[in-house]
Amino acid sequence: MKAYKIISDSSCDINPSYLESLGVDRIPFYVSFDKETYRREISEISLEEFYKELTASKIFPKTSLPTVDDYMACFKKHIEAGLDVLCICITAKFSGSYQSAVTAREMTLEAYPDANIAVVNSWSATGGQGMLVNEAVRMRDAGLSLEENVANLEKLRETSNIMFTISTLEYLQRGGRIGKVTALAGSLLNLQPLIQLQDGELIPYGTVRGRKKALVKAFDMFVEFFNKNGLKYEDYNFGIICGYLAAEETEAQKARVEAEIGHSIDLPAFNVGVTIGTYTGPDPVGITFIRKYETL
Repeated sequence: MKAYKIISDSSCDINPSYLESLGVDRIPFYVSFDKETYRREISEISLEEFYKELTASKIFPKTSLPTVDDYMACFKKHIEAGLDVLCICITAKFSGSYQSAVTAREMTLEAYPDANIAVVNSWSATGGQGMLVNEAVRMRDAGLSLEENVANLEKLRETSNIMFTISTLEYLQRGGRIGKVTALAGSLLNLQPLIQLQDGELIPYGTVRGRKKALVKAFDMFVEFFNKNGLKYEDYNFGIICGYLAAEETEAQKARVEAEIGHSIDLPAFNVGVTIGTYTGPDPVGITFIRKYETL
């Protein structure tokens, strides 16, 4: 079986040092606050710099997807090193990154017709996408072929879910990405929206008055989902999604989940990056989970 390299666009929000330890390459998104100068996420603008500008600036930032050339350069590097390629992208409902990677694949295969390049639409973003990437790594390390990995990923993405709360709908509204969440519109009287990201879409769940109650309700959503659908915690892997200004709240939410599932969450928190943070603001807190590939 030929070895293969796993690649993800930066929307997976996996801690950079942990991503490197997994042997996964990151293709960065870009962000601009003046619509002229675009900086690569993490390598050219840190999350701290981004959120400071986001909360201080009256100018709404604009994100830009990785270019076809970005993907091609990465694909070619690994193909010339004798590897096949597995690329995982943010849901196509949020971004053109997936299509950019597909175009890059087609163009790369013209120059390297014997190469094997697979591009997978994660149907998710941030920690949900990150959980899918982590399962891809686990399958690679277990010796599954590229084809077996892709077949399982296409099943696993249907089991991915994120349940989160944000303190305001302002950023979603300003960015024009509010979609179905318009049902929750109204951030007056300290109403905190509760949202799911499932099957590549933001799905409204409700509102709660007060941040503390919203965090508890997001946890209750998670427990209810498993009970309602007759799911077993042992069949799933779990992660926690952390906003830049929500570290303490994230730790509290992690403790709730660990007590419920009966074991610790070993994955580092998914720190929401520019791709999603542009629309959630600086303080989302979420629970994400995905089925273990062994239980398919």
